Amino acid sequence: MDKKIYIENIQASIKKIACDLVIKNITIVDVFQNSSFVSDVAIHNGYIVGLGDYSGKNEIDGSKKYICPGLIDAHAHIESSLLTPKEYYKTALIHGITSVIIDPHEIANVLGRDGINLMMDLSRDIPFDFYFMLPSCVPATEFENSGAVLNSSDLYPFYKNDKVLGLAEVMDLKAVLECDKNMIDKIYDAYINDKVIDGHCAGFSIDHINAYTTAYIKTDHECHTHKELIERIRRGMYVHIRERTVAKNLKELIQGVSIHNSRKLCLCTDDKHIDDFVKDGSIDNSIKMCIKSGLSPETSIQMATINTAECYKLNKKGAIAPGYIADFLILDSLHDFKISSVYKNGNLVVENNKLVNKDISNIKISLKTQINIPNLTEDHFKISIKNKSLLNVIEIIPNNLNTNHLKLNISSLNLNHSEYFNACTKNDLLKIGVIERHNNTGNIGLGIVKGLMLKSGAIATTIAHDSHNLIVCGTNDKDMILACNHIKKIAGGIVIIDKGEVLYSLSLEIGGLITNRKTQDVIKDLEILHSKINILSPNLTFNPFLTLSFLSLPVIPDIKITDKGLFDTINFKFINVCE
Repeated sequence: MDKKIYIENIQASIKKIACDLVIKNITIVDVFQNSSFVSDVAIHNGYIVGLGDYSGKNEIDGSKKYICPGLIDAHAHIESSLLTPKEYYKTALIHGITSVIIDPHEIANVLGRDGINLMMDLSRDIPFDFYFMLPSCVPATEFENSGAVLNSSDLYPFYKNDKVLGLAEVMDLKAVLECDKNMIDKIYDAYINDKVIDGHCAGFSIDHINAYTTAYIKTDHECHTHKELIERIRRGMYVHIRERTVAKNLKELIQGVSIHNSRKLCLCTDDKHIDDFVKDGSIDNSIKMCIKSGLSPETSIQMATINTAECYKLNKKGAIAPGYIADFLILDSLHDFKISSVYKNGNLVVENNKLVNKDISNIKISLKTQINIPNLTEDHFKISIKNKSLLNVIEIIPNNLNTNHLKLNISSLNLNHSEYFNACTKNDLLKIGVIERHNNTGNIGLGIVKGLMLKSGAIATTIAHDSHNLIVCGTNDKDMILACNHIKKIAGGIVIIDKGEVLYSLSLEIGGLITNRKTQDVIKDLEILHSKINILSPNLTFNPFLTLSFLSLPVIPDIKITDKGLFDTINFKFINVCE
């Protein structure tokens, strides 16, 4: 804020000059005291300058309506929406979100610093605030190959950017516990720059949480039980309650929430496909769920506004109070959280569920994606079971990032006494592979998965957290090979194959992760993909594409697969598919 605006705002607050906008007689959600009260709200130069009795150049009657701060998503990988920032923000505004704290971890794993710079460039000149956490783990671990490596020296210059709030989810527990130099340098650089450090504490013991909080790692979005939530809050952590396309944790975690600990809680989405965002909502839906669970509307809104602002040191955001930026929502109903309009910096941006600002056209992006994989044959997908007695199998837990590690007796599975494993749809045992696609190393990790329930065909995608290699799963090798070859042809994306034919594909031409197309076009593609997958797997109750994409993430218990092979995440070691 320059000095002229600073002085003008003071003058407007004491009524020496007229305010730009006054909302009269509106019920204000007081996020500081978990209460509500009726007052005028005075706005000048995009800031709230007073609560009380005011007049202004423009006045709105707020009688029988409510005003609350603009929502802040505490942690999101917007690449999972499949859209660029210039398209994503439009849906976010309609759902009352005016700021998002993003971790461009996904595109950084593919494109490195260029990926971070691209996301920053695409977030400029829009009526929305994208804030950035710098990816801490590129690659996520030493157990996989990604398209880039980011060391502390690569990240440090980004701290000069005022949109950078800190270091994103530190997920390499082993590196922290062993005080790996590069990891400690990244954490310490954030610490000495007075930045926030996010955690990723899936399956952590109490000792692990102690180590993270000692290292000034401040947040966690990987709680799965309300007991874990309480243990983290006891150690001073902020807990981000997550409701995403795959992992839905709110209903369980809300059991540990009370007015006594709510100030250490934030709401986040983490990963959400754009079709789910449009259909089910985002942070706004989480607020509704909190209210339905028994929390007061004020406490629920607090968790999506002031708590997140304070966690990330956004000192002028998150409240309806003098000195705060005028990002706010006007609600028709508090208990139903029904949004009437959205304001950004004091300007109306959404009315009656529609954007009122001029649409910003998509821009040309020159970065080209190449899928560097070998010429695949059926030999690449052979899993020998000769003289073996046991299969180590990844079992999917629906709507959960965690998996179970199954150990199945081969003799009891009736696998036709073959020398090699073939998918068995009767037992829901499918073949899965991760193919390194960045540097043409030829690495192919193979495994067996249960829970995807494909009856025929194959699916593949270049969205494969976190290194985003090519992941494929199928009932036969020929369709799996065709799926991989088609992914190469379209330069990344998602594909469904059946009986040697491409049923449908979605091209993600930017890094194999996102597209420059419009929201409605992508939603139409996703609708067709979901209708086609129903042909192969008619009984699915979860998103198979995002579920598949997280089976390659070796920092989530119990068992995952990378381009280097099948990985036991509990014991931090590779294991054989067959023993």
